[in-house]
Amino acid sequence: MEKQDMQIRIAQNTDLAGILQLYAQPNMDDGLILPLPEAEAILARMQRYPNYHVFVAQDGGAIVGSFALLVMDNLAHRGTPSAIVEDVVVAPDRQGQGIGKKMMAYAITRAKAAGCYKLMLSSNAKREAAHHFYESLGFVRHGYSFRIDLVN
Repeated sequence: MEKQDMQIRIAQNTDLAGILQLYAQPNMDDGLILPLPEAEAILARMQRYPNYHVFVAQDGGAIVGSFALLVMDNLAHRGTPSAIVEDVVVAPDRQGQGIGKKMMAYAITRAKAAGCYKLMLSSNAKREAAHHFYESLGFVRHGYSFRIDLVN
């Protein structure tokens, strides 16, 4: 069931400890998270980007979900912007309660409001449950995702 009093908003420094705890879960960063001062420096750098924000889903005083949304300008597609969602996470004890659905609806609404022609995300090939979740929201598998690891 979806919580009606939950809000989604742009993350602040005071949210970072809660966000980092979300990333500590298995299938995200497996307990290997940034020290808070490093996370604060990265968030400050992200906040200087135009149209790049980390968002939190907050229920009462608890951070129960987070994601990043980048709206980027394009020279292709006649200058129409596109959007990318990254680092989608929901607290393990709150999964299946509509939080992820609400966060993705929020990201879609923001991307549409920015005039984006598409919203993209990538998901690890092993995360079949996540793939079914995204497909249930209307995302379709498209093309191929390629990567090269630059750090060991």
